[in-house]
Amino acid sequence: MMAKLGILVAVAVFLETVSATSLGVVYTEGGMVQGENIRLGFRHHMDIFRGIPFADPPGRFEKPKRHAGWDGVLKTTEYRSRCMQVNLIMTDTRGTEDCLYLNVWVPHGRSVSSGLPTMVWIYGGGFLTGGSMGANFLDNYLYSGQEIAERGNVIVVTLGYRVGTLGFLSTGESDLPGNYGLWDQQAAIAWVHRNIRSFGGDPDNITLFGESAGGASVSFQTLTPHNKGLFKRAISQSGVATCPWAINKNPRRFAEEVALKVNCPTDQNMTPCLKMTDPVLLTLAGSLSISSSPDNPVLHNLLLSPVLDGDFLPDEPSNLFHNAAEIDYIAGVNDMDGHLFTGLDVPTINSPLVDTPIDIVKRLLASYTKQGKAAVDHGYSTYTSTWGSNPSKETIKKTIVEIGTDYIFLVPTQVALYLHAANATTGSTYSYLFSQPNRMGGIARPYPSWMGADHADDLQYVFGKPFTTPLAYWPRHRDVSGYMIAYWTNFARTGDPNKGESKVPVTWPKFTSTEHRFLEINSKMNKNYVGQKMRMRHVHFWSSVLPNLPMTISE
Repeated sequence: MMAKLGILVAVAVFLETVSATSLGVVYTEGGMVQGENIRLGFRHHMDIFRGIPFADPPGRFEKPKRHAGWDGVLKTTEYRSRCMQVNLIMTDTRGTEDCLYLNVWVPHGRSVSSGLPTMVWIYGGGFLTGGSMGANFLDNYLYSGQEIAERGNVIVVTLGYRVGTLGFLSTGESDLPGNYGLWDQQAAIAWVHRNIRSFGGDPDNITLFGESAGGASVSFQTLTPHNKGLFKRAISQSGVATCPWAINKNPRRFAEEVALKVNCPTDQNMTPCLKMTDPVLLTLAGSLSISSSPDNPVLHNLLLSPVLDGDFLPDEPSNLFHNAAEIDYIAGVNDMDGHLFTGLDVPTINSPLVDTPIDIVKRLLASYTKQGKAAVDHGYSTYTSTWGSNPSKETIKKTIVEIGTDYIFLVPTQVALYLHAANATTGSTYSYLFSQPNRMGGIARPYPSWMGADHADDLQYVFGKPFTTPLAYWPRHRDVSGYMIAYWTNFARTGDPNKGESKVPVTWPKFTSTEHRFLEINSKMNKNYVGQKMRMRHVHFWSSVLPNLPMTISE
């Protein structure tokens, strides 16, 4: 009996191996590519392509050009280098100029997939750093699309784009217009639209998603007139085009600073000289100063951002939302997104034993509002209205995080949602607040016990890390990861996060111009986690009161 059973098992395994579902060699516009096929379970496989070129190696400070193509079959089994950028401590560079490659994950069931929704990921990193594969720990890459693709039955694409000086340096003139990184993203999106059918994707059902500078990039891609018809939906996590750091209003000044650092003149010969300069020196010259204080917040040092170039961005972002009228849009923030930044500006917020003086609240408000006493007083009364006469240390610290979160992320995201909903014709709008507490809260410095979700805390859940490395997480983390993947992939499939192939725990209502409803996402969520008018008083202060207060200090 056992022998027969053994033979049956062997036959089943043989049949499964023989009938392994795979795209095999895929024909793209540049030539043939072959990836890696992995088995995920019985009659369940995935094709992974790493390092497909979507454009030629880019010219210095030039828009990307279509790839010239290749002969034979290109083996696409290894991630390619990230674009040249400063390292985390800004003392050296990593990466290369030849970096315009993308990666594709295609799930298969009993037969080879076709007509799948496609999700295109744009990474964050302050427009200074980042890579299509994300941070790597023991070959577990943060932006591996495998869990999303497998659990949501979608194709996932991650792309590389130029960052730092090589991606965003601009004089504000036609000789050095800037936005090269945005053009790289756009070239990758167009490539996906032209080629994804060969991988089993539906070119008419593409969703962009991204976080931080990647979320703002997604927002810019919905607003530019250059993307008509290339994608249908978009998700911005902790970053939109209306964020105060998303546009550099005075690019010439920074370009001249970079020129002086690399011994180039600042006259009409500046651009030709910069084009000839060693890319490593150029990249290092664009690193930002990490020293900061409440009077000079780290945020104000993020100077390599997109610019209004009259081409990719023909106008202020707030005037371009008509271009997103047919795009379904999700945007949201983490409840303590500002902690990463205010923790650098005001280190005492992370020390439970050290007081944070109350005057720091006013100093930070003065730096952010830049409008003098009336603005600071108004802001102070808005943020301290619930303090009582003797606020605790913790209350003061949390208020500083709230101010940072509101100014840097939450309020601009609400503004973008209002503008999207007001301009939408067929596009739907959805708003969320992610509040799963930081896993280090109460365990490790610099995370206080009261910590909510810090900047980038959402990434591990969207990319399914609690499933990839189960021993590093609790069951509640798998719950929240499952919820996010379900909402995100349902939305990619249908334009409605509640409808698709995945069950969701709570119905997520639309955000409309009259009802500003949002979903709070965490492991405990139920129908009581649907809210309305997120932080309305604070949004009103930043978006309505502040612009109408008299200026008492010139910027």
